[in-house]
This record gives sequence, structure tokens and C-alpha cells, in this order.
Amino acid sequence: MPSDSEIREILNSVKTIAVVGWSPKADRPSHGVAAFLAGRGYRVIPVNPGQAGQEALGETVVATLAEAGPVDMVDIFRRSDEAGAVMDEAVAVGAKVVWTQLGVVDEAAATRARAAGLKVVMNRCPAIEIPRLGL
Repeated sequence: MPSDSEIREILNSVKTIAVVGWSPKADRPSHGVAAFLAGRGYRVIPVNPGQAGQEALGETVVATLAEAGPVDMVDIFRRSDEAGAVMDEAVAVGAKVVWTQLGVVDEAAATRARAAGLKVVMNRCPAIEIPRLGL
């Protein structure tokens, strides 16, 4: 598990975040977290194949992580059994950080991502960590 200083460094260094599993429904956590991050000045690219082509957070929703263009961090709102494939995609697109939301853990995929040079944060939420760390 990353230390507070490592999480602080990640959140201070990333600029573009792809939110995989973004929902257009305002009551969904992925929607709220994406809006929070955008409000904090991050460029947030929503990834949701069912919503591709729509506008959200000043960006066009894309169907796949590969369509998001270069991103610094991939924030995963998918079940643990689906997170590994997204982590592997994050490696393939050259992301620097992969972050899984609360309750989402895939140790094998995290090991692969770390071996490829990515920083990994699992089972945490940036919308909780940012205020907690005073960022």
C-alpha cells in the first residue's frame, strides 16, 4: 500500500486522468469522483462504451482507454474481476499510474502493472484522499 507521501506525489504530479467506468448518472460514484477531479483542475476523460461520443466534463466520452489519448492516470470504476484487463490496458497506453476505487483489488494485475513501471493505488478513492491529505 502506498504511503501518504507517495499518494500525495501521485496526485500532485498527474494532470490527465481517464475514468474507466464513468457513468452519466449523477448519483453514481464514478460520476461524482470524475466531477470532483475535474473541479480540482485535472483533465478528466470519461471512458464508457455505452456513452461514447457524448460530452461530459468538457471532454468527449470515449469507448476505450486506447481512444482516450495519452493519460497520466487511469482511475478504474470496474469490479475487481474486470480491473486486471483495464490495468493491462493502462500499461499498453503508457499511463504512469493505475488507481482502483474502494473495494477493487487485483493483486496479480497490480504486480504486472508495477513490473511495467506503473505506480499502483488500489482500494482507495482520490476524492477522499485529496481532502484527507490537504491537497
